Amino acid sequence: MKDILILSIESSCDETSAAVLRGQEVLSNVIATQKIHEKFGGVVPELASRAHQVNILPVVHQALEEANCNIKDIKCIACTSGPGLLGALLVGVSFAKSLSLALNIPLVLVDHMQAHVLAHFIHRSNIEISTPKFPMLCLTVSGGHTQLVEVNAPLDMRVIGKTIDDAAGEAFDKAAKVLGLPYPGGPLVDKYAQEGNPNRFQFTIPETPHLSYSFSGLKTSLLYFLKKEVASNPNFISENLSDICASYQNTIVTYLLKKVQKALDESNYASMSLAGGVSANSLLRKRFLELGVKNKIEVFIPSFEFTTDNAAMIGAAGFFKYQAGQFSLLDEAPNPRASII
Repeated sequence: MKDILILSIESSCDETSAAVLRGQEVLSNVIATQKIHEKFGGVVPELASRAHQVNILPVVHQALEEANCNIKDIKCIACTSGPGLLGALLVGVSFAKSLSLALNIPLVLVDHMQAHVLAHFIHRSNIEISTPKFPMLCLTVSGGHTQLVEVNAPLDMRVIGKTIDDAAGEAFDKAAKVLGLPYPGGPLVDKYAQEGNPNRFQFTIPETPHLSYSFSGLKTSLLYFLKKEVASNPNFISENLSDICASYQNTIVTYLLKKVQKALDESNYASMSLAGGVSANSLLRKRFLELGVKNKIEVFIPSFEFTTDNAAMIGAAGFFKYQAGQFSLLDEAPNPRASII
């Protein structure tokens, strides 16, 4: 069972991806990024689903070719079923169902957020890696989600804290937009922040109950701050861009890790990890490692290629579900509001 070949598909948002895994070992991981959304400053759902229809077949072909295997060698199809954009999910799930039916092999539908966590269990050929020990505390941060997840086993997860409104990734992207940076803006905020003073401007860290997060107020405070400063100096943003990015980013990261520390104080974890697209943020990675040292706990951070949406993580989750016999029926529908709770 460990050598089973799995073809996995990811189409939850604006990236079409396909991967081939032998068990937990990734053989190929192909991602087609949709550039069409850049001029709109954000993902347009209808355009995303149309682009998935164009990209999915070439991406699957390339994944099979890079893995040096034939479609008839595949023994299981894994696919994202949610959360995500409904139209985008439908493209991937419909394609996966068709392949499953045509090849007469099992179909495994995967929760996208669960897959982000399980990206830590992807293996590479001839490269020894250590994997997280359980129980693990995982901070999952992306454009649509911010969650603290208690992981007791690959398929045993519990969300112990989450955002009550907007996500950390959205807070970065919206900040970039009001600063006049192109989409996707989150990585650009990180880039400029590395040249700035994180203590130059002060933004209030939100007060939220227990392990919950909230980023809507922080976004609003940045907007009002910029309006006030630009009113007296029209060149304020261009003259202070690096310091603004550094200060805003520092506030978000401090807030994220404040709740992680609280969760660590309340329970005993064998390891802690980052997951999701925002885990590529340089300051978050640095401060997360420092937090692990402070708490004397082993830290796991995924490779950059497995931080954004990708099919390899879907395949890893699919493998664990295949092992457990958790197969999906062909009449199951994608769920854009799925939750691993």
